[in-house]
Amino acid sequence: MDAEASYGLENEQQFWEALENIVSGPSDSHELIDNALRSYLTLAAAFKQEYLHSEYDIARCCYKLLDAKLFQGNHDYIRRQFLYCLLEEEDAGTLHLAAGVLLFDGRANEAVFEMMQAENAFPRLVHLIRDKRDDDNGLHRLLLELLFEMSRIQKLSREDIMTVDDGFILYLFQLIEELSDDADDPYHYPIIRVLLVLNEQYMCLANAPSSPGTGAVTNRILKILSTHGSSYRTFGENLILLLNREAALSPQLLILKLLYLLFTTPSTYEFFYTNDLHVLVDVIIRNLLDLDPGVGKHDDRDGQTALRHTYLRVLCPLLKNTQLAREGSNYKREEVRRLLYLMVNRSTAHFAPVDETVIRLVIRCKQIEWLREEGDEQDQEIERKLAEVAPKDSEVAKKLLGMSLAEAGESSLSVVEVAAKVTKEKPSVPAPRRRKKKVNAVGSNGSFGDTLKVPPNDLSASMSSDDAREGDRSPFADDNEEA
Repeated sequence: MDAEASYGLENEQQFWEALENIVSGPSDSHELIDNALRSYLTLAAAFKQEYLHSEYDIARCCYKLLDAKLFQGNHDYIRRQFLYCLLEEEDAGTLHLAAGVLLFDGRANEAVFEMMQAENAFPRLVHLIRDKRDDDNGLHRLLLELLFEMSRIQKLSREDIMTVDDGFILYLFQLIEELSDDADDPYHYPIIRVLLVLNEQYMCLANAPSSPGTGAVTNRILKILSTHGSSYRTFGENLILLLNREAALSPQLLILKLLYLLFTTPSTYEFFYTNDLHVLVDVIIRNLLDLDPGVGKHDDRDGQTALRHTYLRVLCPLLKNTQLAREGSNYKREEVRRLLYLMVNRSTAHFAPVDETVIRLVIRCKQIEWLREEGDEQDQEIERKLAEVAPKDSEVAKKLLGMSLAEAGESSLSVVEVAAKVTKEKPSVPAPRRRKKKVNAVGSNGSFGDTLKVPPNDLSASMSSDDAREGDRSPFADDNEEA
């Protein structure tokens, strides 16, 4: 009431009009700009409880500034002022507006996230995410989105990564285990995206040349899942569900890279329940059949090719190292064998001409014991295909087809390098789903009840832009898609 009296406001319409007047004022000097920004933040904070109830209201408030001439004519200076607010302020209302402005502005101009990196904003975001969970109106979610976007478009420094400790990763996993109170986001998607992009940063750092006197940096995500994986199976379940729904290239690659690590690390071979692995096999079969790098623009074809290689790199350890290799059920054995045959036989599939990498990866998969078949004509076909694309390597193919996967070795398994083919693509967000129900009973076969279902075929289609925007989605969700 005092705030309303001091500003002379009687209703919500007058609040928005007052904000408009503030950002439409003169901006001929830094002093005038500072006064306008101070008034903007003061007014928004004073009426946050009355008129900024939802994420949409916060976004509308941010865009009042971003769309104004005040910002358009002085964006570099204003960005830096809001960055300083993020770094120094403790008031939740001010932090909310500062983080919102930086997030929405950064999605239009990634120089914002680069400036945040230069000003050492990453440790501050880690601290705020850990400290501000109980704040209402979506501040915690917004901070997660901001950390993800900042970490997605650039390589973080070793010092930044070192600020992430076991406690922070455990905290994120524990949040995922809690029942989501958001019916539009039952998977805790912003948290999962942060974990995925941190895993990407760990992988990039592991492949970077190390400086003298510096040891290796532990991938804390893999460490936690190796030591406490049985306590965080909801994360793995949601990971497969998101891969099942995801249509964009970059999010699929991020998920697949973590899956690759899980299936090539002995302590996490059996992180997933058996039924969940069945669903994952179904998803991979469907997505590989849907991929066609021969269609679309050149960049699209490169991305589809990279994605196909990555799916095949995940498929091999999934079938070889997990309980699928030991349970004796030979799950989808014939479907997998047929898939591998189609991957190299372009005369019976809709694929573009097969490349040498696909053939080599198919060969690795076919060396898995429970997939092999004596006198297999498909092996001969694969050998012939490799001779077509690389005649000098035909003898290599013949040798690989007659030896174990272990003997074949791990040539060129760089899933990290695949990311170089992705040009800062904006990730999509799954369409709204009903609230997820927790299932506590563990089935007799070691599966987690009926938590996951085999994906229907119609989920293989890409999500249209209309579908992505329908419903009451969070304004923090990134709706940008390639034209």
